[in-house]
Amino acid sequence: MQRMPYHRRTQTDPMPTDKAQALVVDDETDILELLRITLARMEIRAVTATSLVEARARLVEQPFDLCLTDMKLPDGSGIELIRHIAAHHPELPVAMITAYGNMDSAIEAMKAGAFDFVSKPVELQRLRQLVAAALKLSHRAGSEPGGDSAAPQLLGASPAMDHIRQLIAKLARSQAPVFVTGESGTGKELAARLIHAQGPRRDGPFVALNCGAIPHDLVESELFGHKKGSFTGASSDKQGLFQAAEGGTLFLDEVAELPLQTQVKLLRAIQEKAVRPVGTQRELPVDVRLISASHRDLNAEVERGRFRQDLFYRINVIELRMPPLRERRGDIPALADWLLARIAEKSGADGPLRLAPEALTALARHPFPGNVRELENILERATALCEHSQIEIDDLYLPDPAPTHHDAAPDVAAPHPAPAEPAHWDHAAAARRLGMSQRSLHYRLSRLGIE
Repeated sequence: MQRMPYHRRTQTDPMPTDKAQALVVDDETDILELLRITLARMEIRAVTATSLVEARARLVEQPFDLCLTDMKLPDGSGIELIRHIAAHHPELPVAMITAYGNMDSAIEAMKAGAFDFVSKPVELQRLRQLVAAALKLSHRAGSEPGGDSAAPQLLGASPAMDHIRQLIAKLARSQAPVFVTGESGTGKELAARLIHAQGPRRDGPFVALNCGAIPHDLVESELFGHKKGSFTGASSDKQGLFQAAEGGTLFLDEVAELPLQTQVKLLRAIQEKAVRPVGTQRELPVDVRLISASHRDLNAEVERGRFRQDLFYRINVIELRMPPLRERRGDIPALADWLLARIAEKSGADGPLRLAPEALTALARHPFPGNVRELENILERATALCEHSQIEIDDLYLPDPAPTHHDAAPDVAAPHPAPAEPAHWDHAAAARRLGMSQRSLHYRLSRLGIE
């Protein structure tokens, strides 16, 4: 294995080695020896320390590719070392060694900046998986910047989107469960895909499930799999999505829609890193990073008794809030150009349509309750309505803005409108009466098949 340091060596660095190097911090001799032997078999040289002071000294002396630290040390907590590394060696992946079943410590460690955790007694297979993932991060940190041109991208140069991109890059270096919040249409799944694509699991599968789209009686089978004959209709063994996402990322969208019984089993799967298919008694180990999302306020769902508090605590280790489009209106022109290009490509058109200045101004003022998804729908409709090379404001068919209190008159004073003259198939007159352009009227009539 080629040595990939997390920073460039200088003339004062120790003699280079072709082996990766790990800093292992623990005050138990038997644990240190187990980790040293296991890492040696992976062609990784272990440098040991038995205290916080000694660990900090080792970090000054030479660079490392990863760090493993125990939670309890003679002169402090492993959390202190994690924070020190996050502040002074941010490119160094560090994992916490915790007591068995102590998820609270594991979550605290990941919130402090730990890459991942492993429980005592240390399972060697789990340790190898963790180390391999950490070395991928170290390799990525030492490589030249770049990336897959086909990878998903977040468009927009607003401060809000710059902040989101920075957070995603940081979250990609961790294995902590992430909870993505935001209104419908803000790009929660896109954010999850970016976290996956930029992290050490990028070569593994990305599996997404909309929890609200699965019937409640089939959710457990979908997530955990089932055995043939375990229920009516189970004609063969089925692999669950946890198994399908092995080595990669499982994205659970609209996680608030899960029934309470399934929430209990999901909690156990997260804690034990294992699943039990429906109809079996044996648990299967799984290596999956979990990212979940919801447009609902899960704190309110917990208070109403619709979502388990302990599960919320587990999936919400780190929260990522996707801003609504109205908070980044400056990104609308770039988003519109990109969407119009994609619409033209899908339709086989020679090139994308352009937005007239008045149309772009109208879009910038629109509240966009449906966010980017609504913008895409508006532009698709406008493309269908437009009869020229430029989309005009009438092609957008945006609703009129709500009148201000200066414009609105009391209902009691509003006169009854005079009865309008019939249009008698006069499209211009009908469009005026309906408050829309003739293009909009033609589009709607053709959709109804009555033109």
